[in-house]
Amino acid sequence: MQWTPGGRSPDIEDRRGESSAGSGGFGGLIGPLLAGLLLNRRIGIGGLLLLLVLGFIASRFFQSGPTTPGQNISPYGTASRSGSGSPESDDKQIQFVSFVLDDAQKTWERLFTQMGRTYRHAKLVLFRDYTISGCGAAKAATGPFYCPADENVYLDLGFFDELSNRMGAPGEFGQAYVIAHELGHHVQNLLGIESKVSRLRQENPAISNPLSVRLELQADCLAGVWGHSTEQRNLIDQADIASGLEAVAAVGDDRLQKMATGSVSPERFTHGTSAERSEWFRRGLSSGDISSCNTFRNQ
Repeated sequence: MQWTPGGRSPDIEDRRGESSAGSGGFGGLIGPLLAGLLLNRRIGIGGLLLLLVLGFIASRFFQSGPTTPGQNISPYGTASRSGSGSPESDDKQIQFVSFVLDDAQKTWERLFTQMGRTYRHAKLVLFRDYTISGCGAAKAATGPFYCPADENVYLDLGFFDELSNRMGAPGEFGQAYVIAHELGHHVQNLLGIESKVSRLRQENPAISNPLSVRLELQADCLAGVWGHSTEQRNLIDQADIASGLEAVAAVGDDRLQKMATGSVSPERFTHGTSAERSEWFRRGLSSGDISSCNTFRNQ
């Protein structure tokens, strides 16, 4: 993939220096607060019990995953945190993420203008191991996801190692697909699609998973729409497209379930099969037209 190294995107928020759940945040304050109060003898047994209860609640909160209804939960839940790279490799990855993020959002600005709409930029939050999102706790093990509540994409750079090493999908355009897919959810949010689907899922939980699949397949198609623009500008070639399709197929429900449990349970699909995800990504890639991404037709 052809891309231009250089600075960081203004739409990136870097939280990698923050403390993790075990050492920071509200939960991390309980220990020092308790020690200080005991040292100064300003707490009785009732206060001690209250602090212990608060500590338990905080630990439960900071260890939970995103919980806000309507969030786009990542399919990569089996991913584990890989070791952080060197400062040099991290810096190169951040420059790459910045390029993809800015390029994709410029593409959506143009496409929204053609539709007579205004595109509002999403932020991409880089974190290490753990952070807090508008949808709840964000953990590396959850994988990348988009939170409609704060319009942020959350990404631990360690996921790219998982994508390459564990999921068998190396290549920069595969990484770019992941970012473009999450921005696809932002597009759905701006167009009102995400809120409509969220409402339908809450009204009828029985169709929640099938609706989730259609939402995710549409995000794949929207990622392909951006991919089409990069192909038109000769930023990618056929080898890059093959790399992107490897990443798309790697995160199919059937493939991930087979890797995790050795079996496939279609009734539990939330993102679509590898074949379905590849098909919809190809549609967007071929057409470059958002109208080709109507996965809700006849619904």
